Amino acid sequence: MISNEQKAETDMTNGPLFGKIISFALPLMATGMLQIAFNAADIIVLGRCAGSDALAAVGATTNLIYLLINLFIGISIGAAVAISHAIGAGHEKTAGEHAHNAIASALVMGVAVGILGIIFARPMLSAMHTPDQIIDMSVLYFRIYFSGSPVILLYNYGSTIMRTTGDTRRPLIYLALGGVLNVFLNLYFVIEFHLDVAGVGIATVLSNCISALLVLRALTKMPNCCRIELKKVRLNKDKFIQIIKYGLPAGIQSTLFSISNVLIQSSINGFGALAVAGNSAAVSVEALISTGIDSFNTTALTFTGHNVGAGKYKRVSKVFIYSSIGVVIMSLVCSSAVYFFRRPLLTFYLPDSPESIKYGLIRMSYLIMPEFISGFMQVFTGLLRGMGKSILPMITTCFGVCILRIIWIYTVFRIPEYHTLGCIYISYPITWFITAAINGICFTYCYKQLFKKDVLLEV
Repeated sequence: MISNEQKAETDMTNGPLFGKIISFALPLMATGMLQIAFNAADIIVLGRCAGSDALAAVGATTNLIYLLINLFIGISIGAAVAISHAIGAGHEKTAGEHAHNAIASALVMGVAVGILGIIFARPMLSAMHTPDQIIDMSVLYFRIYFSGSPVILLYNYGSTIMRTTGDTRRPLIYLALGGVLNVFLNLYFVIEFHLDVAGVGIATVLSNCISALLVLRALTKMPNCCRIELKKVRLNKDKFIQIIKYGLPAGIQSTLFSISNVLIQSSINGFGALAVAGNSAAVSVEALISTGIDSFNTTALTFTGHNVGAGKYKRVSKVFIYSSIGVVIMSLVCSSAVYFFRRPLLTFYLPDSPESIKYGLIRMSYLIMPEFISGFMQVFTGLLRGMGKSILPMITTCFGVCILRIIWIYTVFRIPEYHTLGCIYISYPITWFITAAINGICFTYCYKQLFKKDVLLEV
């Protein structure tokens, strides 16, 4: 009899790809959207029950949290690439060693980033020009959030291991269970105990604990080479170096990406707390689209990694075609729906702050419909990483997204007649397009090199 765990696995190197790519991506998409929905619950509860200042306080921490946490979550991509290549090549023992090392890495780095976040919360938020009326609440939320960073990384690294074997369904289930708990705890702590941002922070940490423990339990029962035995969980120098080799560029990319967003957030903060609140609500709504797009990044990376490891390079072009079709359809459908309901969605976050809603509408008018451009950028990035080219997309994305946005903020935005929120927001689709074009050229070149390498090996 085939177990549920075995049924969850996907053979990515044989048979038709389109159905497998879609069935792999959909749970990923649902997981991301569910995660965003539960994060949105934090903001919605605060906006409706604690006021726009509490909402703005949490929203002001978002990009800074991503700046710190995404470096370490990005490194998990290194584990995904290493395990994918090992499984594709039939090296099951090596894949298992990488899985155990990934869990140990998550715990060690989780403690490190947690300490960093707690100690430097106020200096970092002050440097971002967080408004005085909300900075104390922002610091409190930031510190509580980072106290839970070990379990946040444990869930992300554990989920990465499961997804690399083709199981995207169970991480979705575990996230849903933790997320439902998060919603109830939000309401309980904020409404019953009036803890406001502290209550939302505590609820987030506790719900992440549940999701992480469920993932860890599932990993100890997996029937394949990535089954985790707790007594074997330890850092392996050679495997850690390999994960860093593939994953650190992705982590640095995420960090630099976040730095540009921190600078943008600092510029938005200069327009006042109402602008921060409206921007935070709009970002939360937009994240439902961007996380769906990111699911095809992960899908492209995983399928490419398996097939490159197996030496089946021709299938990589099909991964590109099918992932691109999926991301365009998903982004256009979701973008159209969100754009049509943009005002009711923002009102749901900010029922008593029409001025904040106006600010949120400004952002959404610039960023919602062009999201599909970001989709192409993400697919090319996933393909390149799956091919083992981690540094190249880091360089191109850091230039196209990070450096160009920073230049924009310090040049165009500084011109008095362009010193507006619209000028900030238009930089997003412009940099998406440039980066997607560069990454597309890089993918075409690297894809051709795969076949040249194969020919040389045969000779």
